Amino acid sequence: MNPSTPQHVLSGMRPTGRLHLGHLHGVLNNWIKLQHEYSCYFFVADWHALTTEYDNTGVIAQSVWEMIIDWLAVGINPGEATLFIQSKIPEHAELHLLMSMSTPLSWLERIPTYKDQQQKLQNKDLSTYGFLGYPLLQSADILVYKAGLVPVGEDQVAHVEFTRELARRFNHIYGREDNFEEKAKEGIRKMGKKNAKLYKELRKNYQEHGDGEALSTAQALVNTQQNISLGDKKRLLGYIEGESRTILPEPEALLTKTAKMPGLDGQKMSKSYQNTISLRESPLVIEKKIRTMQTDPARIRRTDPGDPEKCPVWQFHQIYSTAEQKTWVQEGCCTAGIGCIECKQLIIDSVLLELAPIRERAIHFLEEPESVRAIIAEGCEKARDTARETLEEVRQVMGLMYR
Repeated sequence: MNPSTPQHVLSGMRPTGRLHLGHLHGVLNNWIKLQHEYSCYFFVADWHALTTEYDNTGVIAQSVWEMIIDWLAVGINPGEATLFIQSKIPEHAELHLLMSMSTPLSWLERIPTYKDQQQKLQNKDLSTYGFLGYPLLQSADILVYKAGLVPVGEDQVAHVEFTRELARRFNHIYGREDNFEEKAKEGIRKMGKKNAKLYKELRKNYQEHGDGEALSTAQALVNTQQNISLGDKKRLLGYIEGESRTILPEPEALLTKTAKMPGLDGQKMSKSYQNTISLRESPLVIEKKIRTMQTDPARIRRTDPGDPEKCPVWQFHQIYSTAEQKTWVQEGCCTAGIGCIECKQLIIDSVLLELAPIRERAIHFLEEPESVRAIIAEGCEKARDTARETLEEVRQVMGLMYR
């Protein structure tokens, strides 16, 4: 498979230790689906963890393996996806460095999450280059695999757009070559009359009218050509948009609908709020946590009617309960027909049912840590092979190949 095609998906997570229901419903369930549809690269973003934890690195190593075990336990399949650790692939850092030489400082400072995170994490020292430059490292993570699709929520779309701008700038600076247009036109002729005519029409529609669909169709047309060289493909991909070859393809954001998993207190589930249920939590602890959840403060006695909209437990029903069960809860709560313990029991049963197979699979990986390390070693080797190819091409166009 050509790594410049949109079939490659890349996504990563910072190592935060054992994962919780928020991770399962927000990210991992989506990964499980994607691994069967695309060629997926899923990585542990341990260098990214340093941007906020550079003075607390002792927790990172253990957190890496805890997180990988959770990935495997929920059903991320190393036979379907490539799993690896970011810092094991030094090409990420090299591409980050090389791209930093041409990245305008103002581009980094304008990214929405830069100031937002500074305000949210005021207890952290974020006045570092590492924090300012982490979106650039994020971009290098994507571009080093020439990933065509990056699964993100709406709040992360700006990061993918930033990556697209960086790729466009890089291609503009380093994708130029002598007689580019003549070579591109020769590549068009090699496509055959029918495809050449279609390519020219699509290119014209994109350049004259900004037709995004024409751009996507033209890119797909080029990538499916069997009778032209990889060099010609790069020229033709670049020629659609301008006068330079495409060295680093621009990725697309794969918008995902993520379930907003509530925490035990009604806020977003997060370790920082201490309101989580871990994926490998014991059944007794899970039951205790849910049974002691806050409910509608107006419902002091069993006979008092309540309002589900004011109860954190109701948010769990939005995720776990059927339409019939939700109707039963609403009517029972509003009329005091059911008590809070009965309402919570539905959630307890659903969460225990969901986590039982995950906990069971995790035991296998905990008992055989060498198998987990072997999986990651194999994934790192595969990922690095792809990253090396990209860096070899990048060094070449930048004039950094010395023979």
